[in-house]
Amino acid sequence: MFFQIIFYEDRNFQGRHYECSSDCADLHFYFSRCNSIRVMSDWWVVYERSNYMGYQYVLSRGEYPDYQRWMGFNDNIRSCRSYPYYRGGNYRMRIYERPDFGGQMMEFMDDCPSIYGRFRYRDIHSCHVMDGYWTFYEHPNYRGRQYFMRPGEYKRFSNWGGYSSTIGSFRRMRDF
Repeated sequence: MFFQIIFYEDRNFQGRHYECSSDCADLHFYFSRCNSIRVMSDWWVVYERSNYMGYQYVLSRGEYPDYQRWMGFNDNIRSCRSYPYYRGGNYRMRIYERPDFGGQMMEFMDDCPSIYGRFRYRDIHSCHVMDGYWTFYEHPNYRGRQYFMRPGEYKRFSNWGGYSSTIGSFRRMRDF
């Protein structure tokens, strides 16, 4: 069987490991910590806590020899979800300054390394992703907490798992 993601307890793909090929709401049965990951296919969103809660980390195919490589804050990974690569050609998203799609709106079809530089607001309170997968980042230049955005309507920042409405940058999820 071809495993799509492999979690390792130690850095540089050492120690106990767990091979996973589907979504898993609770990984704590398989390993106590996670210090390196190999992503064999698709996009994966790994979460700091069980049941797809806590910090999110969006991973594309590749090797991550330590948790800093996926911008991790610690070695806790407790759940994961897989998403197939987006095969469509267009990416489209609307962001709003207020909840429930209120206030100023701006539509994007490309990456944005600094939201304040393009939108003139530091906060995004609601969002409508029309096409493609996107990743929101807490800080400019794709740094800080990550939030995975798939097509759908997000009436409040809590709908995408945000702890606050502050978003510094975002980009399309493409095979980087």
